[in-house]
Amino acid sequence: MKISVIGGGSTYTPELMDGLITHASRMDLDEVCLMDIDPGRLDVVGGFCRRMLENSGSPFSLKLTGELDSALDGSSFVITQVRVGGQSGRHKDIMLGLDHDLIGQETTGVGGFAKALRTVPVILDVCRRMERSCPDAWLINFTNPSGIVTEAVLKHGRTRVIGLCNIPVHMKMDVAELLGVPAEKVELDYIGLNHLSWVRKVMVDGEDVLPSMMQKLKQAGRPVNIPEELDYPQEFLEALGAIPNSYLHYYYRTDEALAKLKTKKKSRAQEVMDVEQELLEMYKDPDLKTKPAALDKRGGAYYSTAAVELMNAIISNEGSTHVVNVRCENAIECLPDDCAVEIPCRVDAAGAHFLELDQPDAKIRGLLQHVKAYEELAVQAAVTRKRQAAIMALVSHPLVADPDKALILVDEISKVHGIRWS
Repeated sequence: MKISVIGGGSTYTPELMDGLITHASRMDLDEVCLMDIDPGRLDVVGGFCRRMLENSGSPFSLKLTGELDSALDGSSFVITQVRVGGQSGRHKDIMLGLDHDLIGQETTGVGGFAKALRTVPVILDVCRRMERSCPDAWLINFTNPSGIVTEAVLKHGRTRVIGLCNIPVHMKMDVAELLGVPAEKVELDYIGLNHLSWVRKVMVDGEDVLPSMMQKLKQAGRPVNIPEELDYPQEFLEALGAIPNSYLHYYYRTDEALAKLKTKKKSRAQEVMDVEQELLEMYKDPDLKTKPAALDKRGGAYYSTAAVELMNAIISNEGSTHVVNVRCENAIECLPDDCAVEIPCRVDAAGAHFLELDQPDAKIRGLLQHVKAYEELAVQAAVTRKRQAAIMALVSHPLVADPDKALILVDEISKVHGIRWS
């Protein structure tokens, strides 16, 4: 079996390679192909991955290429982890927001919108080429904004696609650590969109322990090491009756989040540039043969866990449960059938099949529908390049919601990223 990684020069790739090496025999893996348009990064990252592979006894072969069609040819899985415009483009996205007193995060607000505009056409081109080179392959999309990109692919690319994010796994691990139980014993009642989701129940041995967990937190007086998802006033969490995804602080604490972004000396993109430079220097070391601890600074914890376990569920036809981005198909009745949602699914050789969910109540339904309307318009704008769709996407986003600013931002996005509107 062959797995291709598009964006293989990413500093994340050794994290993925570590998981593939560990589970190679379980997956019957013969070849991994790393493809990247940056030959310098591909050489450094690929060279390190080759040493990792040799150090582990070379359980599969590794190919490096700058040619997309060559990478795709004969693949069973195609993993997309591209960053169109690089970290410099991400920095521009962040500043597009901050210059107008708006949040410009990578996947949220104007930043996420600008990134989607650049990224969707690139991923759709990958889909078109997959139809020629590997029509039966599964596309596993990690590229942000993952939900919007996955929805664009489902509507305009291919059906054999599953969007993936490490946040659901991260939330599960955080909860397990807080409870002091093995992660495999924890099941989450998880509902929402990518980076806009809630955990309404925490099941351990068939019992919902979320109420008792909240009570223990209340009694503990907010411990210092509390997960970010739970760092809210206790009364609010009790009223919500759920654990919010960490990205929801941009919506629940907008003023505070904006103030923090504006006072930082460096944007997150600039911080990542520094981390990546450090990692790339480490990857050049011919004596480095195992994943360095410094990779944790890059973020993306449990990336390989999420990817490898998902692919293995498809390969083995095991029917295990994974939280993934898939076509809604009435799983969440208040959202369009053809949109992408992030929900628990049973995964087997035929793909991801959503599990029956309790429908969202008014406490989360309004924000869920609001952001989904924005995402629908964002996909429209990214595919059609229609100026009116772009304007309405920004106006429809809760973190913009201003026609005057939307008009200005559409022009600035065009200027900064060279996007032409029709």
